[in-house]
Amino acid sequence: MAGIAATSCTDEVQFGNAFLDKAPGGSMNMDSIFSNPDYVNQFLTNIYNKQYYGLPYKHDGVNHHDHYTGKLDAVTDLYQMHWSGCRVWSGYYTATLSAREDPLISFSNDQVWQTVHQVQLIKENIDRVPNMDQKKKDYIVAQATALQAFAYSVLLPHYGGLPIIEKTITQDDVMGGLGKRATFAETVDAIVKWCDEAKDNLYWAYNGNDSESNILQTGRWTKAGVMALKAQVLWLAASPLYNSNEAYFGGSSDAEQQNLVWYGNYDQARWQRAKQAFDDFWAENNRNGEYYHLLQSVNKTSDGYRIAYRRGYIMDDSPENIHWTKTCDYYGTQGTYAWLNWNTWSVNRNNHSPSVEYIEMFPWSDGKPFDHDKDMKFNRTYVVEKDGSETDVYTCLDGNGGSSDNDKLFYTYKAVRGGFNKSTSRDPRLYENARVSGIPEALDYNKMDGKSSGQIIETWVGGQNAGVTVKALDGTIAESLTSYCPTGFAAYKYVLSQGEYWRDYNMHWNVLTIPDMILMYAECLAECGDLNGALEQVDKVRARVGMKGLATCNPTLDLKNNKDNLIEEILRERACELGMTNARYIDMIRRKRGDWMVKQLHGMATYRMIKNAKNEWVRRNNPYFGDDKNGGMAEPSRFEYEFFELFQGKRVLWGKDPNSLEVKKWFMMPFPQDEVNKGYGLIQNPGW
Repeated sequence: MAGIAATSCTDEVQFGNAFLDKAPGGSMNMDSIFSNPDYVNQFLTNIYNKQYYGLPYKHDGVNHHDHYTGKLDAVTDLYQMHWSGCRVWSGYYTATLSAREDPLISFSNDQVWQTVHQVQLIKENIDRVPNMDQKKKDYIVAQATALQAFAYSVLLPHYGGLPIIEKTITQDDVMGGLGKRATFAETVDAIVKWCDEAKDNLYWAYNGNDSESNILQTGRWTKAGVMALKAQVLWLAASPLYNSNEAYFGGSSDAEQQNLVWYGNYDQARWQRAKQAFDDFWAENNRNGEYYHLLQSVNKTSDGYRIAYRRGYIMDDSPENIHWTKTCDYYGTQGTYAWLNWNTWSVNRNNHSPSVEYIEMFPWSDGKPFDHDKDMKFNRTYVVEKDGSETDVYTCLDGNGGSSDNDKLFYTYKAVRGGFNKSTSRDPRLYENARVSGIPEALDYNKMDGKSSGQIIETWVGGQNAGVTVKALDGTIAESLTSYCPTGFAAYKYVLSQGEYWRDYNMHWNVLTIPDMILMYAECLAECGDLNGALEQVDKVRARVGMKGLATCNPTLDLKNNKDNLIEEILRERACELGMTNARYIDMIRRKRGDWMVKQLHGMATYRMIKNAKNEWVRRNNPYFGDDKNGGMAEPSRFEYEFFELFQGKRVLWGKDPNSLEVKKWFMMPFPQDEVNKGYGLIQNPGW
């Protein structure tokens, strides 16, 4: 398995630098490693352990993405963190990050150069290995080459041009110029070359067709993986940050002058090149029986669509997962995957709370867009007794009138004798990315036709799960730190609920998936002028969750003719489909969306409404589960909503000019100043 850090053999096997010093039962040197096929395989497995893993975890210093980091998407408009001890808050929300600190993607501490060094050791010494046929040697070299390509691809969008290392190097090599930055174009071409070199000596998939492609090898690089990686890198490189006639930071910096952070011009052919890479992937996938494909629902219900979506990303053997990475350690409050515990109702330090802006990106269940101005009906104004100020509150009613005029923001409540029938009203992906009021606490996805069940989640003011997270205090909103849903919503993707702890405690991280490939491909098609083809691709991911076509649901946007509108919709679809995967952050920087960086984000306080003795709607700031439910009161079906500006961790960039250099410098991350000062050829990125 990828990510192995130790074995259960009698003799302890040491990996990494220690592996070169000591072998099982004795000292180890290069001759020893490459004199034994088993040691070579172990050495290769150790490189897999250095791959980027996108969820915060504890790994004893092997990787810096620990509990105290936070995710890239928490810097976008999708999520807000509420713990000041994480780097997202301390470095990014405060805008105080400097070149003396580690960014969220580290040039020095993300194991990239350790990976490169060990890959070169394999390439330079593989022919020395006895009792290993040439096919197996080629297979090992191909995996190592893929690992180097992936390591570079992690840094590429954040740093631009990188030193191209294709040999084991000494300090003299570095100071002699081998460590200098290549141009952005040279770095892209190097990654593409490595993908092309690796692909023909790799299996298309670990499908169990023979002993070597056993399903237990899932997680190793495949031909499908490197072809998808090539397409992804070319899609990224064709994006406006790098492929433009205007440098993003004004063009006067050394990095821009030397084309280290961009191509230096715009060329439509770069989108064509990316499109061709996707065409090649789809053609090869077709020749292999469409082994990788979207997982479809068994039941055409909201639960059915949710199960297909969830199993698509969360199962190791999902046909949607082209390549994933894992970390391996122990489970517990302070363990590797404390990501789980730190996102629940106890610790809450890693909560990536969805913003109202994210919630409103999800369409209605039929695919029509959610329109805040039209759908959130102004209800009335409350006078705050404390200071006499006024507060507007809103409703989202179904319009039936009278006592049957129920809420429809997340669920519809159709009156029937003895109560009502309840059904979801929004895009099923919403309920898989955020915890909202009324959602049952668990969904049985052990089987494709499972159903949701359990007590409903109560995120309203005074509710069972919200508690004092978002509450009214003399008419004001309290946005609490380290609490379950401080924005009024809680994260769900990759976290799930406490009732679903059966899930893999060392959850894999999805690097390349079919939904991502489809949406990247759609963007390439749109940029190449094939808007109808782009719509066809987007509609595949929408149809999987039961929604109608994008153009049909957005007639006023003229999506068959207006490329800009279509690109905007593709970016929104990517946010809905690919939540918590870094996709939004990558989209933000590659598309130069400074407007996403500077807009004030919002939370939403929900108030449960009941009829009083005078037949008036009044607030009941109490849980439903417990006395109310036990007393026979019906499940809440009407609410009021109050929107508020998030103020905990208020970001320094909010309200700034999105076109200012103060904002634009954040499109790229800083190289460590200590490395720049060593004088081997690193040139600092603009603004840092």
